Amino acid sequence: MRSVLSRRRFLTGCVGLGAGLLTGCSRWPLSDPAEPRVVVVGGGFAGATVAKYLKILDGGIRVTLVEAQSRYTTCPASNWLFAGMGDMERLSVDYQALRSRYGVEVVADTATALDLSRKRVQLQSGGAQAYDRLVLAPGIDFRWDVIAGYDAAAAERFPHAWKAGPQTLTLLRQVQAMPAGGVVLIAVPADPYRCPPGPYERASMMAFWLKQHKPRAKILILDAKRSFSKQALFEAGWAKHYGYGTPNSLIEWHSLADNPLLELHADSKILASEFGDRFTGDVLNIIPPQTAGSIARRSGLADAGGWCPVRPATAQSTFDEFVHVIGDAANYAPIPKSAFAANSEAKACAFAVVSLLREQPLAEAHWLNTCYSLVTPEHGISVAGVYKPDTGNTINSVSGAGGVSVGNNAEAERAEAEYAQIVYRNLVADSFA
Repeated sequence: MRSVLSRRRFLTGCVGLGAGLLTGCSRWPLSDPAEPRVVVVGGGFAGATVAKYLKILDGGIRVTLVEAQSRYTTCPASNWLFAGMGDMERLSVDYQALRSRYGVEVVADTATALDLSRKRVQLQSGGAQAYDRLVLAPGIDFRWDVIAGYDAAAAERFPHAWKAGPQTLTLLRQVQAMPAGGVVLIAVPADPYRCPPGPYERASMMAFWLKQHKPRAKILILDAKRSFSKQALFEAGWAKHYGYGTPNSLIEWHSLADNPLLELHADSKILASEFGDRFTGDVLNIIPPQTAGSIARRSGLADAGGWCPVRPATAQSTFDEFVHVIGDAANYAPIPKSAFAANSEAKACAFAVVSLLREQPLAEAHWLNTCYSLVTPEHGISVAGVYKPDTGNTINSVSGAGGVSVGNNAEAERAEAEYAQIVYRNLVADSFA
């Protein structure tokens, strides 16, 4: 029997949605009105969440998740491994709960192409999935055209580790194996990219381990930006724990906004800048500039900037009304590209898809982002934001909502560190369990 969760009950129980009404969008005849079909491409936080909540909202919708991997390794919390916190197994989740608890059909395959005119997803196996609504959550790909000499092959030697998994372990082993007075170079791209605070948390976690085991080491952050997310909080933490601002600081941050990195000399482990500066390290963690997942770009759903523009209220692509794009691939600026934001976008999208399929009024969408970072395992910092669409096709921060960590005492820092781990566990459970 088809179950439909009431709007009031859903809005009461789920973060990220509001109760106002928006005008409806154009309709198209369903393949089967009794069991409309939604295909979700991509099984990260955005894709898993939207698949789960579509079934929670309306059990009569046939939801198929296309994801090649049987297990997903979360990028959130992967930086914590550099401080000796946990292991890769703790970052690994599967899709069993989506199948058994919610009735999501999980297809272990790769989506290779979208036939938008016929509303079909072509699969690597040769098969296809038809849809009435498609939710695209392909995550990020990397731009290999920015730093000469740095490509996918070079990244195996100089790992970015910006998709958690084997490269995370490679980078961890390189840091642990480098000389006692070694240097780690972390090259950070310009905005936008996945998890804006991530490089600085990574530097913090590496510094925590190095302080104990190789205190004469150095981490140089070479940043394509003039400033970065939670900068004041990070720098205060670095000063407190790692001597930041002194000659013996474990961490140095350098803005290269006017002097970008242009070339990697792999044999000598040198990164060269436009003005001819040469940075040498024992470990090179080069995080490339990013773009929407390739299937979105190949299908004409990305703009010239490489990201997918959407109508925020429904997550519908501005290029195809039957395709919804969520997560890191979509342009939800000023909402950052984070797992928490992806989860929030997915819930709002699920409600919109159900409303469009069932020809119900649309609820006004609100989104949340909460981002915790660790400076040490017992010193956490955070930023939070609340967002809503305006009367046009843009998103605004809600004035007076959200904020950053306050207080500068050990008790507050420990509490924030504990919250960081709780929020991570709850986010994983909400998306995958």
